[in-house]
Amino acid sequence: MRRILWTAFVLAITLHQSASAQTLRIALRQELDTLDPTLATTYVGRIVFAGLCDKLFDIDEKLNIVPQLATEFEWADPKTLVLHLRQGVTFQDGEVMDAEAVKASLTRDLTLPGSYRKNEISLIDHIDIVDPATVRIGLKAASGAFLAQLTDRAGMILAPKVAAEEGKDFTQHPVCSGPFKFAERVPQDHVTLERFPGYWDAKDIHFDRVVYQILVDSSVRLANLKAGTIDLSENIVPTDAAAVKADPKLRLVTSDSLGYFGITNNLDNGPQAKNPYGQNALVRQAFDLAIDRQALVNVVYNGMFTPNVQAVPSSSPFYDAALKVPARDVAKAKALLKQAGVTLPVKLELLAFTNPEVLQTAEVIQSMASEAGFEVHIQSMEFASSLAAAPRGAFQAYLIGWSGRVDIDGSTYSFLHSGAANNDGHYANAAVDKLLDEARGMTDVTKRKELYAQMWPLLRQDLPLTYLYTPANIVGMSAKLTGFRPVPDGMIRLQGLAIGK
Repeated sequence: MRRILWTAFVLAITLHQSASAQTLRIALRQELDTLDPTLATTYVGRIVFAGLCDKLFDIDEKLNIVPQLATEFEWADPKTLVLHLRQGVTFQDGEVMDAEAVKASLTRDLTLPGSYRKNEISLIDHIDIVDPATVRIGLKAASGAFLAQLTDRAGMILAPKVAAEEGKDFTQHPVCSGPFKFAERVPQDHVTLERFPGYWDAKDIHFDRVVYQILVDSSVRLANLKAGTIDLSENIVPTDAAAVKADPKLRLVTSDSLGYFGITNNLDNGPQAKNPYGQNALVRQAFDLAIDRQALVNVVYNGMFTPNVQAVPSSSPFYDAALKVPARDVAKAKALLKQAGVTLPVKLELLAFTNPEVLQTAEVIQSMASEAGFEVHIQSMEFASSLAAAPRGAFQAYLIGWSGRVDIDGSTYSFLHSGAANNDGHYANAAVDKLLDEARGMTDVTKRKELYAQMWPLLRQDLPLTYLYTPANIVGMSAKLTGFRPVPDGMIRLQGLAIGK
């Protein structure tokens, strides 16, 4: 292991020494999947997209929706959204970013086979071009969630000619309208972007190049940060936070996140679901009660994360304060297994990707569950491979997180609605579907929250997803780096970032 760490460390030093002074180096905790916003699923991929692809809207530190490619919007009526586009914007191939391009990107998200954006914007009924700078979007129903979807990948506008010509091969040389254009990708190693001279907000861009270095091991990330071979690590594990704080050359920024970490349970996706855990909610409830969430975050995450049993953090307006984290109850867990009539020990394969903290989380859960009558076998898999395995149903239970969205719909619908893109366990509950659809189709936050309050008890009973905790965004960087903005979505916005003397 030491030899592997040292090899990665030396490689990072070599890459750093060959870079120019205008290169910003950002460490990513995982490999990303695809550089096609329509098909992408990874959190770290979104960080790269923040440099490559502008969106119709962005969010700020206080979760306000703010202009980016769209400068203004208005609701002509409850089901008609009018967008006014920023003029003078070009894509990195020289095409003009206009209403035609916006319509083409949204249509692609709705129609491209395998699109993960389709469910996010499925309320779109039609898209009309009013003039080159104005788009009118007609929805099937009024929605308080739709605008928020345009602050992430569904709102990224792609160069229409390249997107049309390349189809699913767009990932090989993506073209957007962000501050940096694609240069190269070496899988499992790095992605390089180069400054786009024609960027509409060029005055706020202070680097010629950005290299996103894949450094999976937290020890390697910390060593490279301390050595100055990377300028920023998008993730510092809680156990390394003190070391970053103690180094005068570094700065630690901790902020609330929007996401969650939990266990996706396979209920009906192929042969792997055909076991007591997948087929009997009582068994899943027993497993849930065997877990001490506070002890888990204390042991693995230095107490810096927050136990949770819902998809949003306490800072969200949709957070349900009445939904309490249950205390660990081994006796009740055993009673539920007895009621379920299963043979002990209940065997379960727990899929965990090869991140040291995630594997440690799996080991703690394994130990806790054994006391209640479970025999947990940990199946470790490289991160991107685990993402590919999940839709195929090649898991029984899968430790996986979600980075979260500014609106609760973005953290629930795609994972819990029957047939939705991220519903890897194939959960189907007509009552949950109805509540999700109704909540998505409303604009009043209070009324929407009431609908979600009806949904949580159903989910706590069925447990298609066992929520564990809300993480924090913990970022480490050179003390010379200025202009960093800690936004709860965790994205590294390059506008305004600069290296001081």
